[in-house]
Formats: sequence, C-alpha cells, structure tokens
Amino acid sequence: MIAQLWRVETLLRTLSARRLRTRLGREELRRVRRGVYADQPLDDDDELRALLLCLPEGAVLTRQTAARRYGFGVLRDDLVHVQLPAIAPKPRLPGLVVHRSVLPVQPVLVGGLPCVPAARCAIDLARTVRRLDALPVLDCALRSGAVSPDDLIAEVCRHRALRGVRQARELVSLADGRAECRQESQLRLVLVDGRLPPPEPQLWVHDADGLQRYRLDLGYRERRVGIEYDGVSHLGRESLRYDRERVNWLDAQGWRMRYFTDRDLYRRPNYIIATIRTALS
Repeated sequence: MIAQLWRVETLLRTLSARRLRTRLGREELRRVRRGVYADQPLDDDDELRALLLCLPEGAVLTRQTAARRYGFGVLRDDLVHVQLPAIAPKPRLPGLVVHRSVLPVQPVLVGGLPCVPAARCAIDLARTVRRLDALPVLDCALRSGAVSPDDLIAEVCRHRALRGVRQARELVSLADGRAECRQESQLRLVLVDGRLPPPEPQLWVHDADGLQRYRLDLGYRERRVGIEYDGVSHLGRESLRYDRERVNWLDAQGWRMRYFTDRDLYRRPNYIIATIRTALS
C-alpha cells in the first residue's frame, strides 16, 4: 500500500499542534523527514516521494537515480540525484546530489515519481561519467527499450556546447542494445579505443545445418575470433562443463576463442588489445 504523505503545513490546516502530537504519540502518524509526515512505514519509492516534498518546486529525479527507474541503472550509486531549476535554492540534505537544469525539461512520471526523460537521463550520464562507464549506460538504455537510437541522436544534439558532449556523441554512434552486461560493453570499448574493428555483440555461431549452436559475448564472424568475459557465473562446476564442451566444439569449427577477466579489463587493457590484434592477424 502506498503511504500517504503530508507536509506539516498541510496537516496544521486541519489539526491543532496538540492534536498532531497526540497522533504522533499513538503512531497514527510518523515523522519521516523534517517537516514531512506519513501514515505508515515507507518503502523505497515512498522515501523518494518524501524527499521530493522537501525540495523546491520543479525538482525531478535524474542521472543514476532516474536511470534505475527506467531500467538502465548499471552504475552503482546509493546517492539520490535530483535536478533543480537554475534559480531554485540549493538544499543541503544527506545523501542528496543536486544538478542544475541548463536545458528545459518536461518531467515524465515513472512509477508516480517525476524523472527527466529517459534520453535526457542517458545523455547526461554519457556526458559526465568516465568513458568506460558511459558506453554501458547507453547500451543498457537501448536494451531496456527506454530509448531508441534516434532518441539518443536527437538528445545529444540538444546538448551541444555542454560539458562532455563530444564524448557522448562519439559513444552514441557505438551504442548497441545487444550488449548484455556492463563488462561486455567495456570490453567492446577497449577494443574500439585500441583502433580495432568493433566486434559484434552476442554473436550466434551456427552448426552445419544452420541452427544456432552457441552465442559469444563478442566476436568477429569473418575472422572466426570469439571474445568472452569470464565473471563469477563461469566458476560453477556445471558452467565449467558447459564451457569446456563449447570451447571444444568452437575449436573444431575453426574459431579462436580469447577469454578475459576483470583483472585484464581494469588493469591491463593493452593486453586485451594486443591479444585480439594478434588473433585477427
């Protein structure tokens, strides 16, 4: 059940201060934030609604907070990101990050909470986070269905002259909704930045009858070079058996598989580039 929230000013229009204290003592009401009261414990969405009641008019969720609501929250962040009009006073609340609105925005209600539009959210993140994190955001935004490639192209044009727009524009041209995880997107970007051809995400390899047999994280079909990111999901016994069977079959079909871990991705990207360059040549 959705909690009912009130500003204290609203309550005092119908309740005396004494009556309000009585209801608080009986736990008919509870103070959830300074000046904000509720009729029951709050869930995560209610917490955000309560926070928005404490903020100036025009506040909307943005960046990582809005991305989670749209389904492309691939960046970890426990803070709440809000966007405020340029002239609104800046509140100082724990766990709150305030961004000023430079461009006009028409809020979108997502689960009853006002957010910047999905394309605006994706491009704002692509402009401002590090490059290695920006492409996973755009890939996941496309995969989630929250935006289309045309949406991203149109939105990045609106951000011209803003900080980081060059990075966002470059990455929009690389974004691919077929990518299934953050590390897969990052591997693809490492290879592109290493001046290698963009590999195809989620590449299906077919058997002699033309049936789909195995799907690779990334690959170059013409060169028969496959690329896999080995995460924790590959550590189980059943996963290991499946992987060995797959490797043997692919090898028999002439595929050269290359495997990388988080150590390779985050500590030695040049090793990844050199390994794939050699495999392609």
